[in-house]
Formats: sequence, structure tokens, C-alpha cells
Amino acid sequence: MKKTTHSQLSRRLLLGAAVATTLGFSTATWAQSAAFPSRPITFVVPFAAGSATDTFARALGQSVSEQTGQPVVIDNRPGASGMIAAQHVARATPDGYTVIIATNTTHAANEHLFRRIAYDPVKDFAPITGLGQGGMVMVVRPDSPFRSVNDVIAAARQSPGRLSFASGSASSRVAGELFQQMANVELLHVPFRSNPMGVADVLGGQVNMMFTDTSTGIPQVKAGNLRALGVTTANRMEGLPDIPSISEAGVSGYEKTFWFAAYAPQATPALVVGRLNELLHNALRSAGTVQFLKDSSITAFPTTSQELAAFQVLESDKWSRIIKAAGIEPE
Repeated sequence: MKKTTHSQLSRRLLLGAAVATTLGFSTATWAQSAAFPSRPITFVVPFAAGSATDTFARALGQSVSEQTGQPVVIDNRPGASGMIAAQHVARATPDGYTVIIATNTTHAANEHLFRRIAYDPVKDFAPITGLGQGGMVMVVRPDSPFRSVNDVIAAARQSPGRLSFASGSASSRVAGELFQQMANVELLHVPFRSNPMGVADVLGGQVNMMFTDTSTGIPQVKAGNLRALGVTTANRMEGLPDIPSISEAGVSGYEKTFWFAAYAPQATPALVVGRLNELLHNALRSAGTVQFLKDSSITAFPTTSQELAAFQVLESDKWSRIIKAAGIEPE
């Protein structure tokens, strides 16, 4: 084996620094990025513990920790439709050690649901990668008189504004609002800080129904704690094969899906973003994450940073159109 001399090593380091400078990075940034991560990474979750985003983040974090030997801290910051968490990450040091496990709520819908938000979903973030795509399930208590989507529609038309639906995210809320618009019914919207909190009130009988993410809803349905009436995807879900899509069940053309993605603060070095992209892509193939995706009927959605940026632009436009079609006025 040929021995590397001190002068040869020095030339290699200088060449690496020169390449980094050519690409627009300083020598210090290149060295810092090459060593990333050298301390714990924080995954900020915009919803409460037990939510789909939280469970997904924990599965991803476990794999990233195993790959790097560094802990991944899960920081739940629920509230204000994810805006508390998004604002926190937007203002964090752009070194790659603070990452938001985001959804369409924080990065495509909020800008159309609220007149003012304290962050810019595009300019304040560096896209890392898409993570997953899925749908929701319409649920009621098992002792509810509603056994089908059409039962809900009939009761809502008989007593406009009397039936209530919970929501704990933009996806959950817009799913209900879109249902009202397309089924020509009037429901009472009851907002919560996160989907598990809404499910708890459906279980307790304080709210009649909910459109909740599959990670939160499917376990409750399979345990017999909730009854599923329909799913918001265009077709039936693998995890609930006996449950019709809402479109199939009577509201023709109805469809509402959601997505997860990872973002760092804007100005995070591109080499660090690339390393995070690699770590998260590996994490999507890990046993724990694959099991979560299967159990939740969620499809893995790995992308490049550039692909996520382009996807986000299209999604923002789509959510704008959906929110306007559902008749939702910005708050």
C-alpha cells in the first residue's frame, strides 16, 4: 500500500478547499460540512406527540441517529396550525442542526388560510427532501347512528349546522370544509391544536366526527374505538380495504391528501442540506420507517432539494384553489 506523504496530504486538502471555494463555499464551511453532524440534531414537529408527523419524525430520527452516532431530539411545538414550529425553525441558526418535519399545513396551506403568518414558507427555508404522502379517514364513534357517508349527509341536511367535525391540521380542516362544499351540507367546525386531541373529543362524544390522518385514525379503527365511514383518497387504502373512498361512498370526485417534507432554515450550507437529504433518504428505507409507512397507508416520497422546491410551488397553488373552492375565508 502506497504511503501518503505530508506534502501529498496537504495538496489534497488544498485541492478540496479550492473545489469548495469554486462551488461558492468557504474553506471553513467545507470543513464544517464534511464533519456534519458532530452533535445532536433537533427535529422540530409542528404537532403534538402521537400525531402522524410526530410518529414519522421519531422513526426517521431513530434511523438518522443510528447512521450518524448522534442523538436526534424530537421537539414538539404544536399550536397555531403549525406556525409556532415553523417560525421557530425559520429563525434558527442555519447550520443543519435544526430541521422541521413539515407538512402541507405549514408549507402550502397556511399562507392561504391566514391573512398574516410570521414566516415565509419559501424564502425562510432550505428544502431538504419530501418524505411521505397519504390520505385521511372520516371517523365517528362506534355507537354513532352514522354507518355511512350518506347517513352523515342526510342528517346534516335535516339539521344544518348541528353536526360537528374536529380538525387538528390544515389537511384535516380542509377535508371537512371540502366535504361540506361538495356534499352541499353545513357542519360546525371545531378546531384543535393537533389531530390526536380532536380524536380524543370524538371518542368522548363532544364532537360528532373527524377527518383525521391515517396514522392517528387507523389504529383506533382497528381497535374498535372508532368507526371508519370513508377515506379521502381517490381509491380505497391498503390499510382499510373494506372502507370505501368518500367519492365512492356518495360524494363523487371528492379527494383530499397530505404530504410530509423536511426543511432547514434558509442559508443552511448546500453541502449540509445534501448530507441531510442523504440521511433522510436512507431513513425512509429503514425497517422502523417502512413499518410506520405500511401501518399508516402512507407512501414514501423521497425527492431532491430542487424537486421539493418545485413541488411546493405547485402545492401552494393547488391548496389556494382548494381553499377558495371550499369557501374558506382567510382568518
